[in-house]
Amino acid sequence: MAPEGSLTPRRVFAFLSMVFGMFMAILDIQIVAASLSEIQAGLSASSEEVAWVQTAYLIAEVVMIPLSGILGRILSTRVLFTVSAIGFTGASFLCSTATSIDQMMIYRAIQGFIGGGMIPSVFAAAFTIFPPSKQNIVSPMIGLVATLAPTVGPTIGGYLSDTFSWHWLFLVNVVPGILVAIAAWNLIDFDKPEPELMKDFDWFGLLGMGAMLGGLEYVLEEGPQHDWLSDNAVRTMAIISASGAILFVWRTIRAKLPVVDMTAFRNTNFAVGCVFSFVLGIGLYGLTYLYPVYLAAIRGYDSLMIGETMFVSGLAMFCTAPVSGMLSSKLDPRFMLVVGFVGFGTSCWMLTGMTDQWDFWELLVPQILRGMSLMLCMVPINNLALGTLDPMRLKGASGLYNLMRNLGGAVGLAIINTLLVKRGTLHYERIAEGLNWANATAMGTLNQITQGMGASGVADPQTGALAQLSGMVHRQATVMSFIDVFFLLTFLFLALSLLAVAMQKPRARGGAGGGH
Repeated sequence: MAPEGSLTPRRVFAFLSMVFGMFMAILDIQIVAASLSEIQAGLSASSEEVAWVQTAYLIAEVVMIPLSGILGRILSTRVLFTVSAIGFTGASFLCSTATSIDQMMIYRAIQGFIGGGMIPSVFAAAFTIFPPSKQNIVSPMIGLVATLAPTVGPTIGGYLSDTFSWHWLFLVNVVPGILVAIAAWNLIDFDKPEPELMKDFDWFGLLGMGAMLGGLEYVLEEGPQHDWLSDNAVRTMAIISASGAILFVWRTIRAKLPVVDMTAFRNTNFAVGCVFSFVLGIGLYGLTYLYPVYLAAIRGYDSLMIGETMFVSGLAMFCTAPVSGMLSSKLDPRFMLVVGFVGFGTSCWMLTGMTDQWDFWELLVPQILRGMSLMLCMVPINNLALGTLDPMRLKGASGLYNLMRNLGGAVGLAIINTLLVKRGTLHYERIAEGLNWANATAMGTLNQITQGMGASGVADPQTGALAQLSGMVHRQATVMSFIDVFFLLTFLFLALSLLAVAMQKPRARGGAGGGH
């Protein structure tokens, strides 16, 4: 093992392999997003069942992410990351062999749980082994991966399923996963295991945390489709989540070695940074969800076309990452946060003028601005939240920090789905109220459609015209519900920019990493 605090080529290559492993783990959250219809057909699943291809992964991952802090101390980063990479790779292969939706759900849960151990380890390693002078290079790298992976997930997934088959959404992980596992085992030497901690491991705390996070994720995923607590399963999982939360909090206070170290929240920067990470998760995962839904439901795009359209945001992030790194060493990170959040809010505001005719070119500038703003936000949030923590708290804090981003995405998606349904229904009813026999414009449109169908030889042109007019109203109501969501996101990010003043600029980023 290299001396503590030293930066060697071996450690740099080890870190790069960890970053790639994290990229795979985060990518797999969204890689199936644009290809669920292909998986549904291949597994003969219903639309509700196939949604669990994502839900099972997310539920398992959110449990592992905070747990990885204590596991990293017990096993060491080397063992935890290697086992996670091997398990993730094996589970990916099993997913490609699934012949039923039940098998797929089990394999995806294993994949998410084991893969979740790779994500926080990278953030902790970045602020442990790299000196403050290198943070303007390292932070953009992990920030780029954390934001780029879910953004390009639908693009990569759409291409793979369209060019080959849905099985390749998972087979693509096998060879890189093996290489990452080999590199992690042979190169990582950041820390030593502390197996003596195992005797104080809080199993009841783990049970409480699993019930709390797993139940919460289920409620957030299934609530919007089943009218929340009116559904028995959702209500039951809400009770389980609340009971788990009580047990978890009690064990966190009483246990000698809590399963999650919550003391990092005493650091103001970390606490506020987690709030930022939570809201950033809403924007990151929310818009990654909204774009494909709009393009599929309103424009009729297939998975490949959706991926090609959304690639713009990923390209903007990639180009902005080095710029963000350079700016982070010259500008006050709080100023970068304000600019990033205002830019993100502006990109959402530009989408409030959308119509059902918006295509690639109308979405181009908002996507570019969104991608650039995400990178301007991510780098200073990482530095401000984790850069002032004691190195002993970094592993646990990194898990909590990443958990907040994922929970933000889950909460955001639940709210967005609920708003799309509720506001869509409201707009449809309001538009339909005005479409009566006294409305000359509506009657003119109906007559025109009827005549066109009659000329085309349709058997019952009047009924067909009414159905087509109803579809037009439904499409317009859906677009209006999207606009409502974009207005909400605009105000959310503009308001968040005001919180940046609550943070303190770190005197020395990187904690005690790099020998400081």
